[in-house]
Amino acid sequence: MSKLKGIKVVLHLKTQDGVDGFNRPIYIDTTKEVDNVLIGEPSTDDITNELNLTGKKLAYTLGIPKGDTNVWTDTVVEFFGEKFRTFGEPTQGIEAMIPLEWNKKVKVERYG
Repeated sequence: MSKLKGIKVVLHLKTQDGVDGFNRPIYIDTTKEVDNVLIGEPSTDDITNELNLTGKKLAYTLGIPKGDTNVWTDTVVEFFGEKFRTFGEPTQGIEAMIPLEWNKKVKVERYG
């Protein structure tokens, strides 16, 4: 029996690095590699429903490993040599109730 294994993706995070003269936050971009992320191809119905509901074209659905504490909302993610942006809120299940290694789903659209 073969074991499911995700791939490594690069997550682009914005970290606050101070404030400007108008007291607005200044951010720096940092990258972080996240291992064992599943990449799922959405069905035609999923793509159509997202386009009708949000106006965004769903490219992939990511399965995030249990225990991950990164921010996946409105974040740029790189995999397969391309950049994608997450949209919507991640959906998360109860870790103890899910038998596999992933308990969070994130939707992404193509970006730049």
